[in-house]
Amino acid sequence: MPVVILCGGMGTRLREQTEFMPKPLVEVGGKPILWHIMKIYSAYGYNNFILCLGYKGNMIKDYFHDLATKTHDFELRMKSGEIKINRDKNSVEDWRITFVDTGMDATTGGRIKKIEPYIKTDYFLCTYGDGVADINIMEIVDFHRSKGKIATVTGVHPHSKYGVMELDKDDIVFHFTEKSLLESWVNGGFFVFNKDIFKFIDEDLPLEQDALPKISEKKELAMFKFSGTWYCMDTYKDYLDLNKMWEEGNAKWKVW
Repeated sequence: MPVVILCGGMGTRLREQTEFMPKPLVEVGGKPILWHIMKIYSAYGYNNFILCLGYKGNMIKDYFHDLATKTHDFELRMKSGEIKINRDKNSVEDWRITFVDTGMDATTGGRIKKIEPYIKTDYFLCTYGDGVADINIMEIVDFHRSKGKIATVTGVHPHSKYGVMELDKDDIVFHFTEKSLLESWVNGGFFVFNKDIFKFIDEDLPLEQDALPKISEKKELAMFKFSGTWYCMDTYKDYLDLNKMWEEGNAKWKVW
């Protein structure tokens, strides 16, 4: 079952980093966040990836194309151009990656629509190229199959970006919590889709504003309730927080 990762957005709220590279290549602990996402899926045996490229997509191609020579000793035959990588079989990820240029300005719906020819299975996995979680992928897949719906989205409780206050009847604050979890469920990515999803996608509209509302009206959208650790690298503050967690050995999404 392939894993589709949306890697084409410009990441404007993280401009300090994305002015020079696509957001999926912004590093956490010395590795692109995209690598962390792929490692999560790989930990559960999903090693077939389809990357939906857009903004600075060639940099993502170059990163993976050159990864072996950057991380291993190698021998180069100058005349023939032959390269021999000196590595053992367990020193590199066993990933198959399909790189698909889905357009600079494409919507999330448009990016998914353009990879339809590459989907040969009845189901496929999909997520955003900026979110990590200590999530069990097998549990999501099993949940999706048990529900028999067109799509499953992982619902998460995000942290509030503001301090949350509780007041008594005299408007006196009796409880103040910084960055508490919100009660509402929000879209955390980590989708499972049936191939029927393509029938509902308008490539000119975002998936979240078109296809998902359409199938929810038909009661064909299930939600996998996830109460574990979930982080989205949306802002520079998120970038700093994720790197701090990694450096302190508190990267709970490291399930591999």
